[in-house]
Amino acid sequence: MITYKPVCVTGASGFIAAHIVRQLLVQGYSVRGTVRKSPKNYPFLLGLPGASERLELVEADLLSNGAYDRAIEGCDYVMHTASPYQINVKNPQTDLVDPAVNGTETVLESCLKSAGVKRVIFTSSIAAITDEAESNKVFTEQDWNTMSSLERNPYHYSKTLAERAAWDFIMRKRPKFDLVAINPFMVIGPSLGPSLNTSNQIIRDILMGVYPGIMDINWGFVDVQDVAKAHILAMETDTASGRYLCSGEAMNMKTLIALLTSSGFATYSLPKINLSGKAGTLLMKALSFTQPRDTGVYIRTNLGRTMRYDNAKIKRELGISFKPAKESIIEAVKDMVQWGHLPPLKNVK
Repeated sequence: MITYKPVCVTGASGFIAAHIVRQLLVQGYSVRGTVRKSPKNYPFLLGLPGASERLELVEADLLSNGAYDRAIEGCDYVMHTASPYQINVKNPQTDLVDPAVNGTETVLESCLKSAGVKRVIFTSSIAAITDEAESNKVFTEQDWNTMSSLERNPYHYSKTLAERAAWDFIMRKRPKFDLVAINPFMVIGPSLGPSLNTSNQIIRDILMGVYPGIMDINWGFVDVQDVAKAHILAMETDTASGRYLCSGEAMNMKTLIALLTSSGFATYSLPKINLSGKAGTLLMKALSFTQPRDTGVYIRTNLGRTMRYDNAKIKRELGISFKPAKESIIEAVKDMVQWGHLPPLKNVK
């Protein structure tokens, strides 16, 4: 049901958040989005259909106590998407963990002050479920990442601690609002803003020859527009509860490269050497020590394993269906060309 009260979206300029804002506006909602700089710095948000009438951007610092009070005041629903997504940071504690955890608590404290908040939809990640594939296990919402640390996959560690902090807040404070978490896997697709998100960057790197060969690794893909839709469905569905693993189909690197090749992108520097199999995996694990720390750790903890997961809960309870990964991947590549993150095919040598 459409409400006249604004929906608050934190980190509104982010890859997922911008699509949430867009879809909310299309559906007739009023939106109050938080941004890190002056609103004039986000023309791609201010130019969305309906933005001039129903979008208010509020400058807020994720780590300042009370910074979100004004943004959340008067809102029934809060989408908390703001959190750093970086790999190979200098200081994982200050660059990843502190902003993710303290920012989550800051937002929830502001929700506590605003008597009208009914539900917070929290953008978590598959990273809070696991940081490595297990070929003989199917992951669900019941699983928690217990392996990550400041030294091992620190981004995954930050997402795990942030979501745990959110659920712990609910248990300790017993607020009048409830919490629903959305846990997406590799979020890809078109960007509404000029920044390149990390998941799309992996596809770009494969196209640009960053990887020496075809590795034995797979990912679960989900279109950014479906992730945005999942957030809104979690808000609108009264019976929504707990966590929702949000991902469509899984695809390994070999299949991904075959798709890119057959879709007209063969003139990019796609890897051709097959490094899957036991020998290739051992070689790639050895080479991973030449990579930046976090990239190397991720490769070593996922190579030679098959990631399996069950997305039945989100389809059953929220009624969502996922766009085919093939379509999202092709659309993501074309979008990266338009934004200048990839050279046009005619300029590829």
